[in-house]
Amino acid sequence: MRADPSFPRPPLRVLLCAPRGFCAGVVRAIDAVEQALRQYGPPVYVRHEIVHNKYVVDGLRRKGAVFVEELSEVPPGTAPVIFSAHGVPKAVPDEAAQRNMFAIDATCPLVTKVHREAQIHHKRGREILLIGHARHPEVVGTMGQLPTGTVTLIETADDARAVAVRDPANLAYITQTTLSIDDTAEIVAILRTRFPDMAAPPKEDICYATTNRQEAVKTVAPQVDAMVVVGAPNSSNSQRLREAAERAGCTRAVLVQRAADLDWSLLSGLASLGVTAGASAPEVLVEEILDAFADRYTLAVETVTAAEENVFFPLPRALRSDAAE
Repeated sequence: MRADPSFPRPPLRVLLCAPRGFCAGVVRAIDAVEQALRQYGPPVYVRHEIVHNKYVVDGLRRKGAVFVEELSEVPPGTAPVIFSAHGVPKAVPDEAAQRNMFAIDATCPLVTKVHREAQIHHKRGREILLIGHARHPEVVGTMGQLPTGTVTLIETADDARAVAVRDPANLAYITQTTLSIDDTAEIVAILRTRFPDMAAPPKEDICYATTNRQEAVKTVAPQVDAMVVVGAPNSSNSQRLREAAERAGCTRAVLVQRAADLDWSLLSGLASLGVTAGASAPEVLVEEILDAFADRYTLAVETVTAAEENVFFPLPRALRSDAAE
């Protein structure tokens, strides 16, 4: 229900985090589905949600994308099949090849980087520890690059303290790209103390977008009465933003998908508000949240910038104009 405009609206200082919302990997994945629809027409099949955002997925579905969880759900034919930004186990493209599917890999290049690191460590005979969250599709995809049992998952600091390895001198770690910077640093420190010869990624696996969004939240959270993170509950990077806000001192930090999800009983009596969005949440949803607050408060919006982003990833080769060259 909209607030009665005849009532005076109290002032609300809004600190808008930047960067926020779509990262380069998400833009590439969404563009891949839209370009495939333009080039080949519907249906275009997508294995798993292309990114973790219902608004985005529903919009693509209306245009003709068909989302499936397994390739077995895709009927025989020539329609493109796109792999989501989170990446897939090796068995998935192998199955697609066996079925002669027209497969397009929209895995984020920064996730692909982690896959390659895992493969290199394996070729060098190293045991691999993967810091990440069980059952998250990115983790499933990364572990699925190598034979079962090759990679050991580390989810918590307690896991890091307890893990037993075969040869501490022949060990490496990799990480999911969307983790909490602080939690991961704690886990790595524990592992490093136990296994000082452990090989590290040549460049941090947590992606630039995750890092920048968390840094912006950590700057804003101590200054506001509440923080709204726009994102999906199954979005790892969005959940980490909410946790980062709480850890930085904002006790009222909420994750919502749409303005309709706002619990006004928790968001009353505010003098200041922080707003950010996970890497798979479009800016239109941030604007929707601001409009909802504007119904109840007189807003003074400021942007707090933690980093500038100019990263761009080209479309998968099969969808580029130079693909046939």
